[in-house]
Amino acid sequence: MSVVLTPFARARLFPKDGRRNAIQGVTPAEYERYLNEHEPLTVLDGYAPFCKLHVHRNWTSTRCLTIPITPDNQHLLRSGYEARNRNELPVLVRWFEGLEAPVADYLVVILYSREQLQKEGEGIDADWGVVGCLATALPDEIPMAPITMMRNALGVEEGGSGVTMDRQAYRRSVEFWERNANWRLPAKG
Repeated sequence: MSVVLTPFARARLFPKDGRRNAIQGVTPAEYERYLNEHEPLTVLDGYAPFCKLHVHRNWTSTRCLTIPITPDNQHLLRSGYEARNRNELPVLVRWFEGLEAPVADYLVVILYSREQLQKEGEGIDADWGVVGCLATALPDEIPMAPITMMRNALGVEEGGSGVTMDRQAYRRSVEFWERNANWRLPAKG
């Protein structure tokens, strides 16, 4: 089985600004090579048949994606409208600013099949394409954000996958994201 980084994932996981809440300590080529040379600890089913999650022990210095919200840190939550790329409409997101998560124990690599990526207009020269990576403390999936589920249900024209909404998964997602948030360091002045 062969794996490549999609352009979408490369831009998000290895941004040019070098932000600390992205993949750290390896280049995109080293990341891709590792995925092709090392078997995952486990493979989880994703939210649709074309999606698989490969769980690896973290071989990088990448930090956890989320931080639990507590009474002591909730004052550091920020929000704003952002788009993942210039083709998508901005949506409301929130994050911690000024906190830094611990180094993750696991990287949960999100893969889409070559056939699905072709439907979404991203042809690849491999069996599977990386579309994301969850840096976690546990060898398990972080629930997809509710807005991502909605975008997926809207279809490929709006940056999604065309998979209909699973109301039970959506409720689990809301439960998780009410108690956790992403993080980023403050923007440099």
